[in-house]
Amino acid sequence: MSFKSGFVGLIGRPNAGKSTLLNALVGHKVAIMTDKAQTTRNVIRAVRTDDDSQVVFVDTPGIHKPRHKLGSNMVKEALATLHDVDIVYLLIDASKKFGAGDEFILQILQEQKKPVFLILNKIDLLSKKELIEMLEFWAKQYDFKEIVPISALKENNLKELIHSTKEYLTDSVLYYPVEQITDSPEQFMISEIIREKIIQKTEEEIPHSVAVIIESLKPKKESILIHAMVLVERDSQKGIIIGKNGSMIKQIGIESRTELEIWLQKKIYLELFVRVEKDWRNRERFLNNLGYGSSQ
Repeated sequence: MSFKSGFVGLIGRPNAGKSTLLNALVGHKVAIMTDKAQTTRNVIRAVRTDDDSQVVFVDTPGIHKPRHKLGSNMVKEALATLHDVDIVYLLIDASKKFGAGDEFILQILQEQKKPVFLILNKIDLLSKKELIEMLEFWAKQYDFKEIVPISALKENNLKELIHSTKEYLTDSVLYYPVEQITDSPEQFMISEIIREKIIQKTEEEIPHSVAVIIESLKPKKESILIHAMVLVERDSQKGIIIGKNGSMIKQIGIESRTELEIWLQKKIYLELFVRVEKDWRNRERFLNNLGYGSSQ
């Protein structure tokens, strides 16, 4: 049996479940997950290697109508990824109606010469009749090479998805060491885990207005001391994240530390600070420093 490899790009609207699928496909948490739209801001690569293949999955920010420079850069980054992959997964939330965002993505895909899979996610939320109707509707929208209904959350039909994907792989190169599951730097993963806890514990505009900078990382033999800065855009947001008598930021710290200790297998000392940087999502210097700069 010959070894096959290649790159698969995941695109779709915000909250389609791309990060959940990415984590399920590689069997490890490499992308943070929340129920808030636009959680993913960076392109994230996750590697799945087995006896006869290596698939590098490339998760992208959700494609949406940008309201600031950060959003614009995120969409550009997602679309640029299409040029660097061998297969495209268009991930659709099967419980949502077809909309302008879907139409926009389909127009972009018309320019693609590579295989496009339609991945109908969240099928566990549909009746059998609704699923059949969805499959029939989407089959008419584009010449998809494969249409695969799945539930990323419940890991339904993922073996079939991998099997179909291997059929379209054309390389035979081992791009990453067998044991590697992501090429994301450790500092990036730490900042993302902290940001995930903030998003999960806050509402309204807070999740979209927050960024996390790891200002210092000091490893010792059995522990790591982490200083992290939480950026927000307004004083009112700073107050919400700190909470009454510091209760909110304390809880964010506890939950972040708990997950980081499991992941890094070391005692974690985490110090969190909050700073207001007005309109940082429209400031190119901040976006570049945070790794959200435009790739164009």
